[in-house]
Amino acid sequence: MSISYELSGRTRQKQRTRSALVAAARDLVTRGQTPTVDVAAATASISRTTAYRYFPNQRALLVAAHPEIEASSLLPEAAPSDVAARLDAVVMAFLHLIVDTEAQQRTMLRLSLDPDPGNRSELPLRKGRAIGWIGEALSPLRGVMSERDLRRLIFAIRSAAGIEALVWLTDIAGLSRKDAVQLMRWSAGALLRSALADADVVGHQVRPPRRAKASSRRRSSS
Repeated sequence: MSISYELSGRTRQKQRTRSALVAAARDLVTRGQTPTVDVAAATASISRTTAYRYFPNQRALLVAAHPEIEASSLLPEAAPSDVAARLDAVVMAFLHLIVDTEAQQRTMLRLSLDPDPGNRSELPLRKGRAIGWIGEALSPLRGVMSERDLRRLIFAIRSAAGIEALVWLTDIAGLSRKDAVQLMRWSAGALLRSALADADVVGHQVRPPRRAKASSRRRSSS
């Protein structure tokens, strides 16, 4: 689909059509299906011909429904150099993404736990992208920590922050989503501080990011 199609004539109607297709794709993911353009069109009661004008293939539809599929980085454009600030930025972006797409994330988690691989459908949101995002955040530590220790730290942070931890913290521990996010954020920072202390890394002293301090003040004053 060329950009000019959506921008030329009846733009509001076209935006509604596009939004309906994206919503249908997200709904299908929530139901445990990997949506095709044909199925999304049928779900949204839109003709196949029209749907393909917006999304020429399945990947284009999936990326519109879940842009994180193609995200190679979660760092802000002006990425900080301090490793703690970098990790905090990535973890918070990742956690907001998880909360915003929680229904779909829960479905992908449930399907990924099926003991029979033959019963697992394609899981577009379970591709291990967070490992790369966290690894990029911690890249200043390459050459400072061993690759083995760095990889262990990346895995530890991912295990403490994500849909799996969110489900336990909200469903079992009874935390609100806001408190669960803050706890996962704290856990990620604590794991980093512990790893740096274990490695006796002097050049990367970890200080709480300013945003974390501000949020702490807000919580204490409320």
